[in-house]
Amino acid sequence: MSLAITYARAQVGIEAPLVSVETHVANGLPSFALVGLPEAAVRESRERVRAALLTSGYEMPPRRVTVNLAPADLPKEGGRFDLAMALGLLAATGQLAPDRFVPYEFLGELALSGALRPVPGVLPAAIRARDAGRALIVPHGNVAEAARVTGAMVFGAGHLREVVAHLLGVEPLSPATQVAVPSVPAVPDLRDVRGQHRARRALEIAAAGGHNLLLIGPPGAGKSMLAHRLAGILPAMSEEEALESAAIWSVSSQGFDEARWGVRPFRAPHHTASGIALIGGGSIPRPGEISLAHHGVLFLDELPEFDRRALEVLREPMETGRIVISRAARQVEFPAAFQLIAAMNPSPRGDDSDPEAGRRYRSRLSGPLLDRIDLQLEVPAVPKEHWRLDAPPDGEPSAVVRQRVEQARALQMARAGKPNARLGAEELVRWARLGSAEHALLEQAMERLGLSLRGRDKVLRVARTIADLAGSASIRAEHLAEAIGYRDLARYGFA
Repeated sequence: MSLAITYARAQVGIEAPLVSVETHVANGLPSFALVGLPEAAVRESRERVRAALLTSGYEMPPRRVTVNLAPADLPKEGGRFDLAMALGLLAATGQLAPDRFVPYEFLGELALSGALRPVPGVLPAAIRARDAGRALIVPHGNVAEAARVTGAMVFGAGHLREVVAHLLGVEPLSPATQVAVPSVPAVPDLRDVRGQHRARRALEIAAAGGHNLLLIGPPGAGKSMLAHRLAGILPAMSEEEALESAAIWSVSSQGFDEARWGVRPFRAPHHTASGIALIGGGSIPRPGEISLAHHGVLFLDELPEFDRRALEVLREPMETGRIVISRAARQVEFPAAFQLIAAMNPSPRGDDSDPEAGRRYRSRLSGPLLDRIDLQLEVPAVPKEHWRLDAPPDGEPSAVVRQRVEQARALQMARAGKPNARLGAEELVRWARLGSAEHALLEQAMERLGLSLRGRDKVLRVARTIADLAGSASIRAEHLAEAIGYRDLARYGFA
């Protein structure tokens, strides 16, 4: 047969659209034409495929070969189509039966020897292949990643000959199985923090409701120490969250890492990071720090030191949980449901010795950005009684705090299917349940602090989380008062 069709998957953001690899062999002068909007690495597949077939012992007839990657308007990149193209050529030249390809999709880059090399973005492809009811054959280096998809039929191969032998039924490949989930790496314990009881309480509230948190205080007060201990009190990831997070890593430049499976990401970019580093981008869009922090924490230390334009790009994803990167030829969307933890000094010198310099320093942060941060907390210098190296711990360990956080998060998921920080306006009205006294208290706070309607809603979401931690079905005055207290940084010029 002179025409054969195999199936592969492209990579567009974290999506994996189906690509039909149509291979046609006809009489004429020897040539190899590749069409279907391939970029440079895909066009080079012609030479890799030709060499891999010959060194593997298969025929490459001197005829006119045309390979179409359909749909034609979908950009194709990388060496991920090599295996599907080689198999299509074998079928189109009569060395394989085309009907054997029907239940399979193929991903893999070919070495000139015919060996298979791993490719990025296999996890989203495994999800889509499972949903399409087809098995996926990938290089051995991608097996652990693809097998993480529950219900997916995945086969790993190390060489083109192994794939052909499997399709012929001579030496069937063994289906891949999920390996045991790696042990969660140890994280710093919250008990290491001396003093700072209010800050630890704010950290617990932030973890329970998924709230954004700003810590402002002098150097050495423990702001970074607190932020790095947030990971130890966050709820465990669900399988769906782990799969979404791993899919982003799979398509990123850093690639899938088995050790990260089920671990909430903690990203802490340096303040010299550009806007593109934070949101992602490039000629071929890749996820940035905010997407790599999906379902985890984005920690920005020395917040005013970041470029203001870079910070402003955070505003939309903080509200929507996603980021859209637009280019002339394409538009790519990445998830970005991150939890922002930010820390800053009150002034460049770290103290209040120069009020005017402090004011200019803090003015680098825009009002709309600050308005999107649920909890804004002053962290004072560590009290003198905690200066001694042998001072005993004076707080609860992370394991105890995490139990309360998980109980509160479970209430939220049962009630609304999302953490309180993600509640919409209608859901907030439904679940706030304020009495007349609470309404009066909230109105007074709005007037005194100059809160916007967004700021009011942030207070209500935090109060709802405080009530959940207390096991209360409704928000009481004490819950609302505590939530309001986390927005009162008037002496720093914040509201």
